Amino acid sequence: MRKNSLNHNMFSSLKIPFRIFIALFSLCFNTSCKNSEETKSAFVVLENLIGDRASEFELKIVKNNQSDDADWFKIKSTANSVIIQGTSNTTICYAAYHFLKDIGAASVSWEGNRVNLPETWPIYSKTGNTPFKFREYLNACVFGYTTPWWDWDRWSQEIDWMALHGINLPTALEGQEIVWQQLWREYGLSDSQLQEHFAGPAFLPWQRMGNINSHAGPLPQEWINKKSDIQKKILQKMRMLGMHPVVPAFSGYVPKAFAEQHSNSKISELSAWSGGGFASTYLLDPKDPLFKEIGKRFIELYSDLYGKSDFYLADSFNEIEPPVSKEHKNEELSDYGKIIYETIDEAAPGSTWVMQGWLFGHDKEFWTKEATMAFLDKVPDDRLIIQDYANDRYKVWENQEAFYGKQWTYGYVHNYGGSNPVYGDLGFYNNELKSILNRANKGNLVGYGVMPEGLNNNSVVYEYIYDLPWAKGQEPVRNWLKTYLNARYGKTPEPVFKAWQLLLESVYSTKYWETRWWESRAGAYLFFKRPTLTITAFNGNLGDKEKLKQALDILTSQSKNFDKNSLFHYDLLEASRQYYSLTIDDLLMECVKAYDEKEIEKGDFLLSEIQKNAFKIDDMLSGQPLNNLNYWLTSAWNYGNSSETSKIYLKNAKMLITMWGGEGHLNDYASRSWKGMYKEFYWPRWNMFLEALRESVLNNTPFDELKERELIKEWETKWCNNDDMY
Repeated sequence: MRKNSLNHNMFSSLKIPFRIFIALFSLCFNTSCKNSEETKSAFVVLENLIGDRASEFELKIVKNNQSDDADWFKIKSTANSVIIQGTSNTTICYAAYHFLKDIGAASVSWEGNRVNLPETWPIYSKTGNTPFKFREYLNACVFGYTTPWWDWDRWSQEIDWMALHGINLPTALEGQEIVWQQLWREYGLSDSQLQEHFAGPAFLPWQRMGNINSHAGPLPQEWINKKSDIQKKILQKMRMLGMHPVVPAFSGYVPKAFAEQHSNSKISELSAWSGGGFASTYLLDPKDPLFKEIGKRFIELYSDLYGKSDFYLADSFNEIEPPVSKEHKNEELSDYGKIIYETIDEAAPGSTWVMQGWLFGHDKEFWTKEATMAFLDKVPDDRLIIQDYANDRYKVWENQEAFYGKQWTYGYVHNYGGSNPVYGDLGFYNNELKSILNRANKGNLVGYGVMPEGLNNNSVVYEYIYDLPWAKGQEPVRNWLKTYLNARYGKTPEPVFKAWQLLLESVYSTKYWETRWWESRAGAYLFFKRPTLTITAFNGNLGDKEKLKQALDILTSQSKNFDKNSLFHYDLLEASRQYYSLTIDDLLMECVKAYDEKEIEKGDFLLSEIQKNAFKIDDMLSGQPLNNLNYWLTSAWNYGNSSETSKIYLKNAKMLITMWGGEGHLNDYASRSWKGMYKEFYWPRWNMFLEALRESVLNNTPFDELKERELIKEWETKWCNNDDMY
C-alpha cells in the first residue's frame, strides 16, 4: 500500500491525471509485452531502420507446422499498429521490410537507406510464404573482394540487411585463421612456418579453398585477432536472428611445412592454380588417419571458440583437379566424399556438410556424371547441401540430374570479383524461378539466393532476387519495379518509370559474362583490361546502348525534381557511368584502329576524347562514396594498428583490384568502376600504350606490343608498391 501511495503522490506532484498515467502505463506495458524476448533480435533490426516507430510493431514467432519447414508470414496493420507473425525472426524482418516497401515508406541498400514513414499506418493485410527452406548469401570469395577491412559496425549493418531481405543461410568465414593457427601449432608448426603459410588478408579466401599459399603475405597477428573478435559477434547476431551461418571445416589442405614433416603420410603436391605463378598447395589423402584426426580437431577448436554450428563448408577441389588415379578415379572420389562427411558428422553429430557446386561447372570434363555420383554416393541425402549458384553461367543442376537426391540450392553469382558495371537480368531471374518450381526433375531443392563475390553494386538486382522466393515469380517485373521505385524515391513520375523500363531493356537484360571475359582478359569494360591491339576484334558489349542513352536523358531531365542527395541522383550516376564507360570502349576501338591505319589526326582526336570521358566519369563519381579508390585504400590503411601493418593492407588492397598475382589471367579480374581508378590506373595504362603505338606509326617502325605490355606490368607493380592513397 505504501508503494502505491508513493506512486500516486509522484504523478500527482507532476500534475498528471491518474487516468492518463494508467493509460500511459498500459501503453508501455503492452509495447513491452507484444515484443517478447523471443523476437527481440528482430525488433532491434527494425528499430535500427525506423527508430522509435518500431514500438508500433507487434512481432510474434509462430511455430511452423508445415511438413516442409517452409517459412511464412502474416501482416496486418491499423492506423496505430502493425502486427506481424512469422516462422522466425528473419522471416519477421523480411515481412516488416516488405510492408514498408509496399507502402513506399522505406528502401534499404548498400548505398543508403530512404525512410519516410507516414504519420499513421494504412489499413493493410497480407500473407506470404516461400517453398525454399533456405535463402543463401555470400560467396567464399567475398571475404577477399569486399570484407577484408570491415569492422563490427559494418558487419552488423550487413546482417541487418540480410535479415530484412529474408536471408537465413549466410556464409560466415571470418575469424578462422586463429583456429588454424592453434591447430597447426598443436602439430608442431612454428610461428615462422605459419607466417610463410598464410596469404595476405585480401587473398585468404583462395588459401582457404586450397588454391594458393603465402601469396601477398604476411598475415599480421593483429588482423587474425580482430577478425576473431568480429566473428564471435557475427555468429551471435546471426544465430539470434534464427539464421544458420555456414562456417568452415577441414577439406584436406595442409601447410607445406606440415607436408614436409609428415613425409610418410599420403599428401599430394598439387599443380599451380590459375595458369601458374602461385606456390603449390598440399592435399592430404582422406584414407590417411590424419585426415579425420585433423578435421575433427579443427571443429572441436572452432566450437570451443565460436560455439556449435549446424552447417560446415568444405570444398576440397575448387578449380583444382582431384589427385586421383585414372584406374580408380571413381573409387577414390567416393573415399573423399565419404571421409569429408564422416569427419564433420563425427565432430558435430547431426550437422550438415555444405559445398559449392562451382567445380562441377568449371571442369565438366573431369566431373562427369559418374565421377560426381561417386563423390556423393556415400553421403546421406539429407546431410549434404550443394550450393549450385552459377546458373547465370552454368546449368550444373541439369547436367548433374539435380545432384542425385542430395539437397541443393539454386542461385547466381551475379557479381564476379567485386567488379561493378551496371547489369543484371531481371526477366531471366523471374522466368528461371517459375521454370524450376514447375520442373518435376528438380530433386531435393531446398534453397535459393545469390552468392556474389563482391557487394555494393546493382542494388536493384539483389532487391529483386530476394523478393522472388516469396513472390515465386508470379508478380510481373513491371509491377515489382513500380513498388521498388516508390519505396526508393518516394515518388515515381511517369517519365522516371519510362526511363527505368528502358534500363530494364538495356542494362538490366544482360548477364554480363561474355563482356567480362574476352580472349582470356578480365575486366568490366575494355578500358579496364590490360591494353592490347586486338581490341578492334571485340564484338561489342551486351545490352542496348541506345536505350541506355534514352533512359539517361530522361533521368537527367527529371533530376531537378529530386533532392541532390537522394537515391534518385545515385541511380542517375549509375546510368551515367555505365553509358560513358561504354562510350570509352567504343572510342578505344576506333582509336587503335585509326593509329593502326596511320590516321594520326583522327587517332589524336579520339585519344583526347578518351581522356576527357575518363576524367569526366572520375569526377562525377564523387557522388558515389563507395565507388571510390581512396575509400577502399583508406579503409585498408586504417585497419592497421601500425604503419608496418597498414602498408601490408594497403598493398593487398591495391594488388587485389589490379594485378592480383600469378602468371595467369587474374589481372583486372576485380576491376572497379571507381573514382580514382579511371584517372589514376586505367587511363595511364592506355595512354602509355596508345602513345607508343602513335610513335611507331610516326617513325614508321614496327609496334612491339609485347614490350609495351611488359612496361605496363612494370608500371602496375610500382603502382601497387607505392604508398599513394590517390
